[in-house]
Amino acid sequence: MQTEEEGFLASLTEDARYRMLIDAITDYAIYMLDRQGRVSSWNPGAARFKGYDAGEIIGEHFSRFYTEEERAAGVPALALELAEKEGRFEREGWRLRKDGSRFWAHVVIDPIRSPTGELVGFAKITRDLTERRQSEEALRRTQEQFRLLVQGVNDYAIYMLDREGKVASWNAGAQRIKGYTPDEIIGHHFSRFYTEREREIGTPTRGLATALREGHWEAEGLRVRKDGSTFWAHVVIDAIRDDAGEVIGFAKVTRDITERKEAERQLQEAQAALVRSQKMDALGQLTGGVAHDFNNLLQVIAGNLQLLSRDIAGNPRAETRVQNALAGVARGAKLAQQLLAFGRRQPLEPKVVSIGRFIKGMDDMLRRTLGSEIEVETVISGGLWNTMVDPGQIENALLNLAINARDAMNGHGKLTIEAGNALLDDVYARQHDDVKPGQYVLLAVTDTGHGMPAEILDKVFDPFFSTKPEGKGTGLGLSMVYGLVKQSGGHIKIYSEVGQGTTVKIYLPRVMEAEDVVTAEADGPVRGGDETVLVVEDDEDVREAAVALLTELGYRVFKARDAASAMGVVESGLPIDLLFTDVVMPGPLRSPELARRAKERLPQLAVLFTSGYTENAIVHGGRLDPGVELLGKPYSREQLARKVRHVLGNAAQQRVAEQQRAEKGTPRWPHPPSPAGQTILVVEDDDLIRSSTADMLTQAGHVVVEAADAPSALKALDACRADILLTDVGLPNVSGVALAREARARMPALQIILATGDDAAAPDAKELGGVLLLKPYSADDLLQAVVGLVGAPAPAR
Repeated sequence: MQTEEEGFLASLTEDARYRMLIDAITDYAIYMLDRQGRVSSWNPGAARFKGYDAGEIIGEHFSRFYTEEERAAGVPALALELAEKEGRFEREGWRLRKDGSRFWAHVVIDPIRSPTGELVGFAKITRDLTERRQSEEALRRTQEQFRLLVQGVNDYAIYMLDREGKVASWNAGAQRIKGYTPDEIIGHHFSRFYTEREREIGTPTRGLATALREGHWEAEGLRVRKDGSTFWAHVVIDAIRDDAGEVIGFAKVTRDITERKEAERQLQEAQAALVRSQKMDALGQLTGGVAHDFNNLLQVIAGNLQLLSRDIAGNPRAETRVQNALAGVARGAKLAQQLLAFGRRQPLEPKVVSIGRFIKGMDDMLRRTLGSEIEVETVISGGLWNTMVDPGQIENALLNLAINARDAMNGHGKLTIEAGNALLDDVYARQHDDVKPGQYVLLAVTDTGHGMPAEILDKVFDPFFSTKPEGKGTGLGLSMVYGLVKQSGGHIKIYSEVGQGTTVKIYLPRVMEAEDVVTAEADGPVRGGDETVLVVEDDEDVREAAVALLTELGYRVFKARDAASAMGVVESGLPIDLLFTDVVMPGPLRSPELARRAKERLPQLAVLFTSGYTENAIVHGGRLDPGVELLGKPYSREQLARKVRHVLGNAAQQRVAEQQRAEKGTPRWPHPPSPAGQTILVVEDDDLIRSSTADMLTQAGHVVVEAADAPSALKALDACRADILLTDVGLPNVSGVALAREARARMPALQIILATGDDAAAPDAKELGGVLLLKPYSADDLLQAVVGLVGAPAPAR
């Protein structure tokens, strides 16, 4: 049975049903145009999104839906023309609503013809696609932003690979890090970024296979740039899949982590250096604590044995036993000294030494020590610089290295000792945390022995570590050498390979002073004297042994158990020529203070310290304080006798020199003739250096203006007409080189002297037409630099 709705639809004509259909559609604007483009029908959909009622728009031209720009360009007329000619017109574009707002429209215009084919108008369907357009635009912007993001990343190489691993895209970061332009690399396999070793073991293939299987692969390793250089990279490869889950390629992100790896390496080295430093400090404290009592004990034994040796003279058997006991004392003393050396706690008496001359002086002793089966060759470079080191300690160090080399060669082979100049630059210093860049004197000892494996090299400087068989060494020889070099401000490096021998290189800082005259210790019989000596020692046994030895040598001896008691003797008015005092003693009055007070009462008094361990009382920075004389415990009768005569002789010589100066008024320093009357601006931030330099120049007849930094110097230049600028290179904030250039720009005729601790500024001095004055400089060096400038041609402008 037919429903009421079905009956109603059946009663409608076809045109009526069509009209109902059109009117029911609200998502499309469906309307007709006449041949001229005027609206002739209007459905509810058109009214909804264009805003016009049928009464407002029917009879109006459809061009009002177009933007002003399109109307001016004739787009509406062209649309009708194309629809008529081609049977259809379809486009997307901006259209206008009644309120003037825009919407994105999809437009179809079809021609309507009569049964005879005559054009009677047009059917026009418009759909509002604004939301779709906005979505597409948002997607496009997102894609563009992502593309710009990827292309704009410089710190990461972000690119795609196809399924075979060939490069399919390439961002700016990839170009910067790896060096290839997109044209050079797209289409090539990504394995070219790997080292040859990584390609051989299949790392690129394994990376893609893992990403294909697990979706992700991550690793770190060395990669190769276009120029062949390598860098440390962090790499991530992710599989890219389509909607069906099929892998269509890979996304690859590479980051250059070379700096991070270097920072990690430096941190590890710093931590290792800290551990070494802590270990050394702990050892230094341990050895320092033990050394004082241990050496006091050895001194008691040694002193009494030497006194006993005179009582048993003529008894060969007893004499032999005493000598054996004294040899044991010497070995114990050497053990304590080696421990103190490694802990950098031994007192040094550094002097300016020519290592070349020093090695030549040891030649005979080395050959006798090593034996005839060891060939010894010495190679000394010409123009060798001087260094500052304790001659006795460096002799022990060289002897230790030579004996180690002999043992490594089993008594047969060649030992080469070389000395030359060396420059350790900033690059080397960055690789070795204990090195300051600069000029050094190199001492190298090379043997042809069996060598050492790499795992041993890191341990050779550790105390008590030895490669020798048990009982063949204490393991302190290299430790002592290491401690001496470090305490002297130097650097030591060991190179060795199994079967290729070993080379130990010692770098000692260069000094500019002239070589000190080192007098060899006399070998003749010792002698005493008749002077008066005050012995101050808290250990009764040590004190009595020292008193007995000095008395036997002919001296008149007073004794005191501590510093306070000693001051009582001094203030008693007794004539005393020498104060012989232990450094470390109990009580409120320390030994250095005792010496100072005693010399105030007795200005002619000579002072000799003795100790098995000095702490920091008379040793600072690992070196004896200037003018301090020290006799280390345990000491022999001969060492005591010679040291006492040396100290007393020096005191007498100083008195003679002071008397001659007072009588003759000798100048403070000699200097070469120098044209006087130059105005010299001295720029130096160290007050003492600036003051002494000004004194030197003033005594030579020059006018000196002083400044502590670059701004002060420039103000001084504005206020005075200087002839010469003498500036330290390492000024605070503004370097001396920058100051010199600015000063020269202001005063083209100004002469320049650059003062510095190294010759790194030599090119700057040459560029400025000036002179490089290396620190430390003497009055001769300074005035010679001035002489070299005065009368020289004016600098080029």
